[in-house]
Formats: sequence, structure tokens, C-alpha cells
Amino acid sequence: MDYEAYAKVMKALSDPKRVKIIDMLSYGALCACDILEQFDFTQPTLSHHIKVLVDAGLVTVEKTGTWHHYSLNEMKMDQLVTETIKIASVRTTAIG
Repeated sequence: MDYEAYAKVMKALSDPKRVKIIDMLSYGALCACDILEQFDFTQPTLSHHIKVLVDAGLVTVEKTGTWHHYSLNEMKMDQLVTETIKIASVRTTAIG
């Protein structure tokens, strides 16, 4: 496991607004305008949150003309769940 990469993903998820964005995207791809409707902040603030999620590999961007559509990186989300279960599981043998 790459602990640095795992920590980067967890840091991206440390903000409740970003967790909400992830939850919204779990229903399917959305454009920035649809995401922004659910928050009381500006477009530049949304861009910052999206950038953090994209940099962590959790969200992908598809540009169509002037529109940006965001969706979950399902492979990365599956990896996150698997790694979290592994870390959180009680083990019967010592590390070494």
C-alpha cells in the first residue's frame, strides 16, 4: 500500500463539502453548475474543491465545449474502500 497516496486521498476527504460533492457524484456525472446549486459558495471556491478531488484521483473531468462534467473515478473509489477495510481490520499476527 502507498501510504502517501492513501493519506492524500484521506486529506481530500477531510472537508465536509468535498465529501458532499463525492456523494452527489455517486449518482452520476454532473456539471459544475449543478454542483454549485447545492452550496452557498462561489465558483472559484467550487473550483478549488474540485481541484483537490481531481488531484487526489477521486474525480475525473470531461470537458465538452465550455462545460465541465465531473464524475467519480470508480476504480480509485474501490481502491479507497479496499485499503480502508484493510487498515481498519483487526489482524491476529504482528507486523514484522
